[in-house]
This record gives sequence, structure tokens and C-alpha cells, in this order.
Amino acid sequence: MKSILLTLFAIICSTAQAQNLNIIFKVNDKEIIREGKNLTGAKSLDSINLQYEYLSLRKLKTGKKSTNTTYIVSFPDTVNSKAVINAYLQTGLVEYAEVDAKGTGGGVMNTQVNDALYFRQWGLKNDGSFTLSPAIAGADIDMENAWEIQQGSENIIVAVMDSGLKMNHPEFTGRLWENVYEIPGNGIDDDENGYVDDINGWDFVDFDNNPADDHGHGTNVTGIIAANGNNNIGYSGVDLNCKIMTLKGLNANNSGSYSWWVEAITYAADNGADVINLSVGGSSNSNALGEAVEYALANNVVVVVCMMNTDSNTPYYPANYPNVIAVGATNPDDKRSSPFFWDINSGSNYGSHISVVAPGNYIYGLSAFSNTNYETYWGGTSQATPHVAGICTLLKAENPSLTPVQIKNIIEETAEDQIGNPLEDGPGFDIYYGHGRVNAYNALNSLTAGINNNEKLNLQIYPNPSEGIITINGNNYPLEVSVYNTVGQIIKEKTLTNSDKNITLNKSGIYFIKIKDDNNEVSKKVIIK
Repeated sequence: MKSILLTLFAIICSTAQAQNLNIIFKVNDKEIIREGKNLTGAKSLDSINLQYEYLSLRKLKTGKKSTNTTYIVSFPDTVNSKAVINAYLQTGLVEYAEVDAKGTGGGVMNTQVNDALYFRQWGLKNDGSFTLSPAIAGADIDMENAWEIQQGSENIIVAVMDSGLKMNHPEFTGRLWENVYEIPGNGIDDDENGYVDDINGWDFVDFDNNPADDHGHGTNVTGIIAANGNNNIGYSGVDLNCKIMTLKGLNANNSGSYSWWVEAITYAADNGADVINLSVGGSSNSNALGEAVEYALANNVVVVVCMMNTDSNTPYYPANYPNVIAVGATNPDDKRSSPFFWDINSGSNYGSHISVVAPGNYIYGLSAFSNTNYETYWGGTSQATPHVAGICTLLKAENPSLTPVQIKNIIEETAEDQIGNPLEDGPGFDIYYGHGRVNAYNALNSLTAGINNNEKLNLQIYPNPSEGIITINGNNYPLEVSVYNTVGQIIKEKTLTNSDKNITLNKSGIYFIKIKDDNNEVSKKVIIK
């Protein structure tokens, strides 16, 4: 069958707003600015805005816990951006000023008729029979073994900042996050978070409460993470139970402004997301975007980002920011995707900032324009990233006390090394495969209860199921121990010493213990019967 290739990397936005010159600036004194088209109250800034005939001024939403005072100003597109930025900086009132840069989604789609549905998902289970590309049995994320340990929890929220979602697709029935603090359809911002009737998420492109997908990228990415399993239709996501918070930050051309991404990321952090998937990237660095990522991480949100697809070591953002999980893509034979099926000059980006790789080429998925079309497949680091985000949500379901740094460490430490091209995939970390191709089973199994030896803290953990006692032997006391229940609440804390190594729990059940010394921190699941 003849295939149809749709190249979807348009960089020109379709809205009038996107054609303006937008400048983001952060002020040193948060008291000097008033929002709207009025003057700021700072004479030097007012004169600059008036000189360049500014169109609008508003405060960028950088998080309800943030102390940042960052604004976005819109000018006619004929204005010289460098002149405006230099003028702002010379006032001494502005910490930084930058153009509101643009980026794109990191995946491209193709359509092709193939065989039965789940068995198209070589990334989850690869038996070597995939027909569109050379395949090797076992070149997958070991999903079926992982599901024996954990299939996800409805208490875990994954935010997907992308082109939106086909909200009524049967594969997402019962899976949409609901803002319980908002009353649907009353036109009031009931929870006072700055967004009216944001029931399932938000559209940061059109700034409304309908984050519907008008491109397709977002529906595909979301389905990889969280499509319903065991329902006799379509495909299965990595996580079978988590809730989906939909944040639209790409328009119909698969393009997005950084200011949209900033507000989407901080929305996720402020509204309870545990993991955020960012299958997007732009080549421009940005103070505002970097601060948004830092804000999410500081608020215990795991940030998973694609490396992008230019087959180069060119850094893209937000993948190049510290402490995110930056994901490259592999083929069904475990080799780095170079090229992807859609362009001979494409390929999974690489560099010193890469964390891991995951299946990302010939990835079948859901359609944003049909509830019954299952014949589309995509390729890109955009498709690799949600495989990893789904593993992260499973880890959070297995142990809600895990921090973003701990999850990043688990993902990297349990990845399979030296599985790809030996010219690129050397022992240990390398710039092409990072720490290796992710393995969901290995990651979850690392949290298994029982006698556990941990190299970082050199611990032995012995749960005594009948007496409710946990004994922790280590070489470096004191050890700070926190015990969490299954919804992430701390129920007991204790400092262990060389003479007192036990912590006692009064009830049987599943617990998660976090153990820290002066330099390291680990978290483990324990079952008391």
C-alpha cells in the first residue's frame, strides 16, 4: 500500500497573536508593574513600551508558589527585538529580557495498514516479528513483566503538554483528570487558580478550557502513556490507570511559543501533576522556560523531555535543562533511530545531556480525528518520551514518596546498557544512548520489598512481616527514615542510630520508606502482613 508522509514541522503560527513580536522580561521589583494595556508605573519602562508602540502587557503565570515577577509584552512584528531588549536591560529594573521563542513537537506521522493491534506495539513487547523495520526479540521496555508488579494508580496524574487530546476517544474513557475544585460550566474561576472552568486541563494556545487536539501529535503521545488496556480495542498505554491532565501548548501547525509552555508547566505543578511529558523542543535557550522547569521539579513533578530529531548534538530545550529526564529514540532492533522513517536526514539527537533512550520509531497509536482509525504510526523522540513518562507514573504508583531525582536515578540505573550499535553504545554512559534503553520491569523491580542491598547507602533492609518491624543495617549513621502510606502521607519518622536500627509499624499493609544519610537518599517499598 502506498504510504502518505505528512511533514508537520511548520514554524509559522496561524494566529494573529503569534505573528506579533512577544518579549518576556523579569523585573527586579515586583511592585512596579500593573497589568493590562496601562502603563507600568515605572517611568523608564513606560517610555520604552510607548516608544515601540506596545500592544499589550500581562503577567506570565509562573506558579502560585513562585516569587518570580515575569511579564510578556506584545509589540508589532516590525519592531527590532534587540533594540527593545537592550533598552529594557539598560534601565536596571529588568533581570532578563528575551524573545518569546518557539519550538515544535518532536514526532512525525505516517499511515500504513498492518496486522493485529497490540502486537504492533513492539516497544512494549518485541518478539522480533515486526514487519516495517528490522526487529530483534527483546528490544523493548519489558512491559508485560512490569505489569506483573504495577499497572498504575488513579491517584497518579500525568500532565501531557502537547497539541491537546481527542477527549472523547474510547481509549481515554475514565482516564481524564478532573479538577474537583472547579464547578463545570458556571463561567467562574471557582478555585481561583487563574483559569475559568478548567475541568480537564487548559488550552494555552487559545487560552480557553477546551484543550482539543487539532493536529494529532498530542493524542498519539498521550495514548502511548495512558491508552486503556484490556478493553478489546486499539492499543494499550504503558500505565493502565493513571489520570491524564491535558495541557495544549502546540497549535495546529505543531508549533508553540515558550510562553505557552511556561504557563503549562507551572499549571501542572500547581494543580497536582506527578509527572509531566514534554514531547517538544526549541533550539533557543530561555530563562523563563528554565525557571518553569525548576519550579516543577521543586514541587515534586518529574519532568520527561524529548531530545528532538535533527540527528545531531544540537541542544534543544527543555531537554538541556538540569535534572530532567532527556529521552532519545531507538528502532525495533535496539539501534538508535538514525534516520527515522520519514526523512533520511533525521535522527535521534544525542549529547552529554541525554539520560536514556526508548522505543521511538514506527510507533502505532491513536488518531485525533477518528475513534476507529488505528492505522497511524509515528516516529520521533516525541514517541520515545511517553514510554519513559509512563514508567515514571508506574514508579510513583508503586512508591508515591519517590522524588524526581530518585525517579531519574532509578530510570538511568536500571536501563539496559550496550544493547545498540557497538560503535555508539559503549559500556556505561555514552552520548548516543545515555545510560541505556529503559526497562520498565527493572525499574519497578528495584523497588521490590525484601532483603535489599543498596550501593549508595550500603543498606540491608529486613521487613519482619509478622511483627511489623523494619530493621535497617547500614554503615553510615544516623539515618533519617520517613514512612509513607500508599497515598504519599508521612505516617512515621525516626532517626536511626547504630544502637537503634528498628522502626515499628502498628498496622499491616503496604508502606514506602525513605532513608537518608548526609549524602544520599533511597526509597523502598515494604509489605507488612
